[in-house]
Amino acid sequence: MKFSAQIIASMINGVVEGDSAVEVSTISKIEEGQPGSISFLGNPKYTHFIYETKASIIIVGTDFMPERPINSTLIRVENPYEAFAKMLAAYNQIAQNKKGVSSKACVSNSATYGEGCYIGEFVSIGDNVVIGDNVKIYPGCYIGDGVTIGNNTTLFSGVKVYIGCVIGTNCTLHGGVVIGSDGFGFFPQSDNQYQKVSQIGNVVIEDFVEIGSNTTIDRATLGSTIIRKGVKLDNLIQVAHNVEIGENTVIAAQSGVAGSTKIGRNCMIGGQVGITGHLVIGNDVKIAAQSGISTNVADGSIIMGSPAYDISLYRKSYVHFRNLNKIVERLNVLEKELNKSR
Repeated sequence: MKFSAQIIASMINGVVEGDSAVEVSTISKIEEGQPGSISFLGNPKYTHFIYETKASIIIVGTDFMPERPINSTLIRVENPYEAFAKMLAAYNQIAQNKKGVSSKACVSNSATYGEGCYIGEFVSIGDNVVIGDNVKIYPGCYIGDGVTIGNNTTLFSGVKVYIGCVIGTNCTLHGGVVIGSDGFGFFPQSDNQYQKVSQIGNVVIEDFVEIGSNTTIDRATLGSTIIRKGVKLDNLIQVAHNVEIGENTVIAAQSGVAGSTKIGRNCMIGGQVGITGHLVIGNDVKIAAQSGISTNVADGSIIMGSPAYDISLYRKSYVHFRNLNKIVERLNVLEKELNKSR
């Protein structure tokens, strides 16, 4: 697909400076730009590349003042980062605008799907599934019986959605995501073996949620595991049974949330954070990477460490920890001097 500078400018509310008819078909970093590509200048540290790049079009700020001639066509905008992100989103939407049902898909006669849908090769869709308009289900996905998927949601290759789960509108599930696998429910018996507890609940994912590759969300034992509106989950995250994650909370990769924990809204949780079960994490909480959470966390807290506590206290304590050897040496010297004086 090719786009002219004029078309791109209309997409991002920009003004063309140069050849408005020049066309591009790919996107590049400014330092790696080649003819036929578009890039942007957002960080002043990269300004010198604009005089060397071979990119055909560059998005720049309205306040950019070149110090020498530039070969590329410029598109001036108020915020280059925002404009570039908007352009990427538009490009992505066009690139993924597939429609139709593959003859190699297996769709139950009792399943229904709306207009503008794409169902790729080797997709399996079970009984009584309800799929909204403009849903994209890429090859190799499995949709279990009784699942509901809202409008404009995308499931990339290899997504598995178990029986009875609900996915809202405008969601994105990346490759390898598993929704609704059994919660980790077992109880020990007298012979030291474990009896499985049936997990008969489901997972409910609300609107505008994005879930990264190979993240797993377990179905509830009873009731629902709930991912609220606007939540963003990174790759390789484990969300256990009966967890609830509040609106617009973001969680980075390799984190894990144990069963029945409730996380509030607008939280920011770093990578490799471990949260034990049956806790309440308040609203607007920030948790630093690699922290371990074993107690309830109040609204607005910023915590770090394992076990985690207030981040400012943690940093002060860590200064002392780094000097622990020196402190021990000083104590040994003082102890020797005290023993001599006795």
